[in-house]
Amino acid sequence: MNWLPVIALLIGFFVFYFVPLELPSDYAPYLSLAALSGLDSILGGIRAGVEGKFHVDVFVSGFIFNTLLAALLAYLGDQIGVDLFLAAVVTLGGRMFLNLSLIRRYYLTQWNISRQRDTERT
Repeated sequence: MNWLPVIALLIGFFVFYFVPLELPSDYAPYLSLAALSGLDSILGGIRAGVEGKFHVDVFVSGFIFNTLLAALLAYLGDQIGVDLFLAAVVTLGGRMFLNLSLIRRYYLTQWNISRQRDTERT
């Protein structure tokens, strides 16, 4: 597993907790959607690492472009009066739950395999 997505997640938590940022509340929907998109990309990168399909260039470009696209869609939705924000939240939330379930399933499978090996040895 490549550790870049995990490191990105830890850096994000560090910045969130230890760097005091005060932004206008007008930017809250865009930043929250960008953060959700970034978290989705990080979980997708962890999933790709678990599956042995991780590529740094795909992860970095996906992280940047997906985050910018999500914020841009929220802005565009505000400009035309349509809640594209909600559609993006539902889509990204579904992807995050899917990635988390696949990561969890992988580690539970590995844990069960190691338990079976331990019981066979004794």
